[in-house]
Amino acid sequence: MPTNPENKAYMKTEGDINLTEGRTQWWAAHIDETSRAYLQEDEDVFLHQTLSTPCLNVLSSCKGIYVQDAQGRKIMDFHGNNVHQLGFGHPAVIEAMKQQLDELSFCTRRYTNLPAIELATKLTELTGGALSRVLFAPGATSAMGMALKLARAVTGRYKTLSMWGAFHGASLDAISVGGEGAFRRGLGPLLPGAEHVIPFNSYRCVFGCQDEAHSLCLKPIEYVLEQDGEIGAVVIETIRNTDVQIPPVSYYQKLRELCDKHGALLIVDETATAFGRTGTMFAYQHYGITPDMMVLGKGLGGGIFPMAALLVKEELNQAQTMSIGHYTHEKSPVGAAAGLATLRVIEEDNLLEQANYLAGILKLRLQEMMEKYLIIGDIRQIGLLAAVELVADRTTKEPAAAEAERVMYACLARGLNFKVSKGNVLTLSPPLIITEAELNEALNILEKSIAEL
Repeated sequence: MPTNPENKAYMKTEGDINLTEGRTQWWAAHIDETSRAYLQEDEDVFLHQTLSTPCLNVLSSCKGIYVQDAQGRKIMDFHGNNVHQLGFGHPAVIEAMKQQLDELSFCTRRYTNLPAIELATKLTELTGGALSRVLFAPGATSAMGMALKLARAVTGRYKTLSMWGAFHGASLDAISVGGEGAFRRGLGPLLPGAEHVIPFNSYRCVFGCQDEAHSLCLKPIEYVLEQDGEIGAVVIETIRNTDVQIPPVSYYQKLRELCDKHGALLIVDETATAFGRTGTMFAYQHYGITPDMMVLGKGLGGGIFPMAALLVKEELNQAQTMSIGHYTHEKSPVGAAAGLATLRVIEEDNLLEQANYLAGILKLRLQEMMEKYLIIGDIRQIGLLAAVELVADRTTKEPAAAEAERVMYACLARGLNFKVSKGNVLTLSPPLIITEAELNEALNILEKSIAEL
């Protein structure tokens, strides 16, 4: 298994660092012969790609906030690919899917079904009716593709403006508007007209903003919209999930004004941040704006069924003469049942209130750690989504990538899993169902692992 690749670009990718000596040392200390054999089989049969080859370990089960590996170790999962708002294997979601499988397992083209209608209606209600039209898709990448097609159809413009470093899916159209290098490099020409600008970054602001509003951060967007004049849509992650970039309210209110002024649609990608992750059902609801379109995915299927959606304003219902989606599993009754059960649990179990309560504990504990450990350069948090950025020096903000990897493996050894982003950012996304005791246990593990540095 390779451990010293010549290309070090992976060190600052959207996901974990999985080709280092640290990974090799982890295998040696924690993976038994049986698991190693399975990992080798995985590497032998699957097409190799960064971020997932070679794999870290073999999982055998998942339940609640835990995953369990093939050696029987239970690990709290603060990663979960952001599908685990309800944790894993939530009984309400499983039961809803079982019942639906017995009643109507598939909905063929030309027909509809009640679960799909009910889920679409429920999603529009959660936006207060502001986004009143829905299309479903089997994954958020496909939903983003639908958004791009609809934007062209409605505006008559093919150009988009999005952010470097963003992630909107792995298909060719999605990586064109995305800005994550690991998904774009070496692929040649992408979609024409996909323009990019420098993204918002509160900690490493390239514009040197001194004001809380970060008023200079919107200047590149404003400049391109004015100079180009043919941008049909601005595509943005409402909150950048990977390293948790949280723009101020004024940022989005000004962005909404700019889009309206220049005739560009505002498309927010909430694939990773919707359904309570940030303390509201949708992240855009923090900002007092309404986007023209919203892409949903991941947690919509309850962490079990692949389900995504595109929600748009009523006035964008203008594509009757073309096919925007038409995916085979577009109106999956089983997927819709999973989505309805997920939303029902969030509401009935008051998980938004739970998330906001626990967010206060998370904030306090992380602030205390930052005061004690100089290696923590910045804490960024909203709801149950947090970034702990490790630096070699707080003044220079030099990233501490090697240390971040050491913390990650130390936490894994103690039973806590999370994502490492940009090489030096520990990204924490606990399930909304986590208890206060479990959250404190996880934070104790994190602090012990940081203290060892």
